[in-house]
Amino acid sequence: MLHDRLLKAIDKLGFTQPTAVQLAALPPALEGKDLIVGAETGSGKTLAFVIPMLQHFLDKPSPNTGTRGLILTPTRELAEQVCQSVKDMAAFTRITAMTVCGGTGFKEQAAEMRKNPEILVATPGRLMEHLERETLDFGDLEFLVLDEADRMLDMGFRDEVLAITEICRKERQSMVFSATLTHPGVRELLPQVVSEPEELLLNTPQNAQANIQQQTILADDDKHKERLVEWLLAHESYDKAIIFTNTRVKAQWLAKSLQRQNRRSGVLHGEMSQDERKHVMGLMRSGKINILVATDVAARGLDIQGLDLVINFDMARKGDEHLHRVGRTGRQDKPGLAICLIEHTEWNLMASIERYLRIKFERRTLKGLEGSYKGPKKLKASGKAAGTKKKKSDSKDGKKSAAKSEGKQRLRDRKQVGKRRTTAAPKPPADLADGFMPLKKKRSDSDS
Repeated sequence: MLHDRLLKAIDKLGFTQPTAVQLAALPPALEGKDLIVGAETGSGKTLAFVIPMLQHFLDKPSPNTGTRGLILTPTRELAEQVCQSVKDMAAFTRITAMTVCGGTGFKEQAAEMRKNPEILVATPGRLMEHLERETLDFGDLEFLVLDEADRMLDMGFRDEVLAITEICRKERQSMVFSATLTHPGVRELLPQVVSEPEELLLNTPQNAQANIQQQTILADDDKHKERLVEWLLAHESYDKAIIFTNTRVKAQWLAKSLQRQNRRSGVLHGEMSQDERKHVMGLMRSGKINILVATDVAARGLDIQGLDLVINFDMARKGDEHLHRVGRTGRQDKPGLAICLIEHTEWNLMASIERYLRIKFERRTLKGLEGSYKGPKKLKASGKAAGTKKKKSDSKDGKKSAAKSEGKQRLRDRKQVGKRRTTAAPKPPADLADGFMPLKKKRSDSDS
């Protein structure tokens, strides 16, 4: 039975029943078991590890110890969101929590940590800086949680995660939560994080986000995509929308383009300061802006109410990234729409993601905005590119012609046997083969 203070917080937050991941994970987590949980984005997995942690701290108070709980996340935005969830659930307790992320002054963070918060929500890079400068220790740590472990590895935090895990107290409860557990690096990492874990796989990449309608629209280039985005924002029904690009420069360019169209839009990327990112997210959540142009820094963990349209201006680089992008919509079983704009360089990438997810994106065209790119050219039924057979025949004809020429040359040589030469034969150039003079190179099909 959950503590009365946690039940009071749950009631205040308006939660009436647990989600599927909470139903599966809470019983073993409350029993103190290590867990590996795969559950889709937006399924409520944050509370599945926050509630057991708070319950334990309430059952066994220890006010004179150091940090008791550590939650690692890949991005600042996810850390801020998780920390807010902790604070919301701990609203009627004396349990405190803080974030430890880049973008905030190091000395200010160290001063805040001296107040001894029981729970830290941190990104690996900044946390390692504090550990190296010995501004905190984990000798009293009782809970370790890795949230979105695959994303941390993709961002290059493998060494930091391993170093942090090594420093933590061995007698602890550990949990790994992620929307995808197929990342090979995660499997290699698990033995060093969890001990005799119970594994709960509530989704696979192939069945995640079944309530999201996914479409593709072909485009010629970025300028064409810009016109497609303008049409979609003008004609689709949505409360809030997010548009993903693969680069910071493109995100800034597109955001300025939308602002020139008097769209209430903002931009979010990794080069922004923490205060700037907080400001933009505050505007988005409050509804002062309703369109966010972002790089993949926003693909993980952002929970924005009313976000029901996702546009991939650039196709995600791999299947898991695509899942997390489109997972910003269709949360908590609500319908969502995700649209990918595909130019010729992205067709193969799109096809590979379709194979990975075992789905077929709906093909769509916008009347009056059709481009010249219509998809890859069809191949012959044999599966060989047009012209292959002809080239093979040409090759045979060339061999026959060379053999015929060689026969004539030999006959000519035989007629000269025994005859006296009046001049010395010139020495063949070094680049000749078998004594034949090279012909002047004719323009071939491959030169055109």
